[in-house]
Amino acid sequence: MSTLRALARAQAVAAGRAQPVATVRHLHLSDRPLVLVPLALAGEANAPLAVLVGAAPDEARLLVVPQPRNRDQRFAFAAELAGIVLPYLDSFRGVTEAVAVDRGRDVRHRYVDAPQLLVPNPAGITFLRLFGRSTRFRRPDGDHPVHPSVPLLGRWLTFFAERAEQPGSAALLALTDALTLHWATGQSAVEDLHLPAVLGWLDPPPGSTGAEAALRAEDPALVPPAGPATDPDFDNHRLAPAIEAYAGAGDDPAARSSAYAELAALVRGQFAPTWELMWRGVGLLRALPPGARVAGRWAGDRDAFTGYAEHVDAGGGPQPRRDGAVAAALRLQRLERALTAWAVQRAYDDPLVMAEHRLAGEAFVGEVTLADPKRVDDSGRRPVLRPRIQVVTVEPVPMPVGATLYSPARPGQKATVVFVTPGGDGKTEVVLELSGGMGRGLTAPAGSVPEVGERICLTSLSDGYLPGGVFPTPEETPWTHGGPPEHHVEPSSEDLTAQ
Repeated sequence: MSTLRALARAQAVAAGRAQPVATVRHLHLSDRPLVLVPLALAGEANAPLAVLVGAAPDEARLLVVPQPRNRDQRFAFAAELAGIVLPYLDSFRGVTEAVAVDRGRDVRHRYVDAPQLLVPNPAGITFLRLFGRSTRFRRPDGDHPVHPSVPLLGRWLTFFAERAEQPGSAALLALTDALTLHWATGQSAVEDLHLPAVLGWLDPPPGSTGAEAALRAEDPALVPPAGPATDPDFDNHRLAPAIEAYAGAGDDPAARSSAYAELAALVRGQFAPTWELMWRGVGLLRALPPGARVAGRWAGDRDAFTGYAEHVDAGGGPQPRRDGAVAAALRLQRLERALTAWAVQRAYDDPLVMAEHRLAGEAFVGEVTLADPKRVDDSGRRPVLRPRIQVVTVEPVPMPVGATLYSPARPGQKATVVFVTPGGDGKTEVVLELSGGMGRGLTAPAGSVPEVGERICLTSLSDGYLPGGVFPTPEETPWTHGGPPEHHVEPSSEDLTAQ
């Protein structure tokens, strides 16, 4: 936990309300997200009990598995869920746009928008990932056939679960993570996994503090859990009798219908508070203006959605159970690069996030006191424009001479530290030489060089391109890392004779 976030948590306790730790929204928020609130049967490995799903507050659809241990009913539930999710995904596949690639020498096409799934908490993402794994390899023929939409649903759920691992992706979001990314509550990180408690801190009822609202929200008798786990008391005293009543109805259609209606009403009562909280949370996030680099990250989600849709249309197979050595290394590198870019982009978009890096000695803010925008360096083969500026700051400057710094206001420009001169009054003078972001001529365009009196932020964090590593092909991977074994040649009779 950073120093600023710890301070914000302490302030939240003192003020009785969550405190903002961001000035902009760092995640894309769809105009029409699909909200899924799943429930699982306690004591069973990812046995779905019910789900409430819809793309608007008044479009909630409830799907219930009366006998979660019954294999046929579970896959019938999956087919029903596919009947909602797959049309939602297809609704984003109507319009494409051309995107220039290879420096404008070619184009590719991607969808202008992409679907977004929202669940209450990280456990909801885990539920969808496991449910996708249990359905994507099913077959519509052979032993235990399922509806053809079931394996397709499993492949798409796996796709969204994998996107949720990508830092900065907004294809599948846990609402608790999205809210606590922008606000600090006065409770622990573990308690922040509970959606009702988080909303209690963010939007407490009139006359109560966030702590009081969170304490009330943690009482399952007053506010049911946000799933997928249910309250044990509810399981033992209400849910189990309702499931037994459905099982005891036998083949009597009227009795089964009545028992199912009672079970559905019972489950809907557990869902109702969470459904309302989900849309309240979406409203709080929507009130924040999006960061400047949010659209770029969402373009990456649209690229991924387009690519996987094309893979499915071409008859490609489901995701493997386990990655090979090269695929795993590539995935790890992609996630590491995304994590680095995610941290830098958030800092560039948000002064509050950048303040954490200033405390860590990775950035400082100062005022430009001198500027030479016309300076030309003619020591090389040809003269090049290399303006210099002097920045005075009261913050520590741990960057050494020769370090390359960047400014969020001019991300395409590099500033090389030339001199660092500590002053006796607590101020430090930093002389920097600028390059890039000023065109190719010997005259800097207006605004490309910081002017005297301008207050700028300089950081060692770079928002530039991160090159990827070089990995062997699967055929060249050693057998010790999952590659093919060396080709074994049986000795001939002549070789045996020679021995």
